[in-house]
Amino acid sequence: MIATVMLVRHVHRSDALIAAEVMASELRALGVDVRHEDPDAEADFVLAMGGDGTILAAAHHAHLRNAPLLGVNVGHMGFLAEATGQDLALIARRIAGEDFHIEERMTLDVQVREPDGSIRNDWALNEAVVVHTDVAHPVHVALAVDGQDVSTYGADGMIIATPTGSTAYSFSAGGPVVWPDAEAVVLAPLAAHGLFTRPLVLGPSALLEVAVLEENWTDPEMWCDGLRRTPLPAGSVVSTRVGARPVRLVRLDETPFSARLVERLNLPVRGWRSRHPRTGLR
Repeated sequence: MIATVMLVRHVHRSDALIAAEVMASELRALGVDVRHEDPDAEADFVLAMGGDGTILAAAHHAHLRNAPLLGVNVGHMGFLAEATGQDLALIARRIAGEDFHIEERMTLDVQVREPDGSIRNDWALNEAVVVHTDVAHPVHVALAVDGQDVSTYGADGMIIATPTGSTAYSFSAGGPVVWPDAEAVVLAPLAAHGLFTRPLVLGPSALLEVAVLEENWTDPEMWCDGLRRTPLPAGSVVSTRVGARPVRLVRLDETPFSARLVERLNLPVRGWRSRHPRTGLR
């Protein structure tokens, strides 16, 4: 049985705050200790109530504790969410009784090596992004894969995404959708100038290195999951590998990713000349 739940809420949405209080009451009635977001608190389950941004913030706590993470959508897109706030009592019972299964999602281990030799380590569930800070000028970077120089880029930025992140920022930048059980990393340039500007899909053992070149007008920065920012002075190198620890997303049913994709993106499901692709019916 789950003993302690850390509850992470979207603090700027009144509906999320109300739903979180209802959920906390339901869990406590089942004998579960509920703690609101606290970096030092012990927890064996993390519950996020909000949209994808809230779930990504909660993923930081879940990853640190290797705890299961359940997202309840009280936001807009909710692509990472498993449930909505319509039946909180049922969700509470399933959490308390461990009536769920785990889907492990690949992460990125991210390292920034600065020119003075100092090292900063981070990680990402969705993506690590190297981005310019001056909208009038591109960021100039060089890409290497497994120690081999591949190309230089002048671009608004570079996105390095996991399969989970392939439906987020990378998708908006023209990157492919990668099924979450695939072992792959996507590199998607942002508004790049040049001939070699298409997104790349790399294997799980690849070491990607993005070096910040000297000719930038201002220092770019790196963002992990849009939450944690690291300045990148000229000469910095951002290295990414598949993470050693996945995020353990909670699933309450067996709905396949393809069905979730159709639902969340509201994709058309009728084929050529309005013929249904599966049944053949018009």
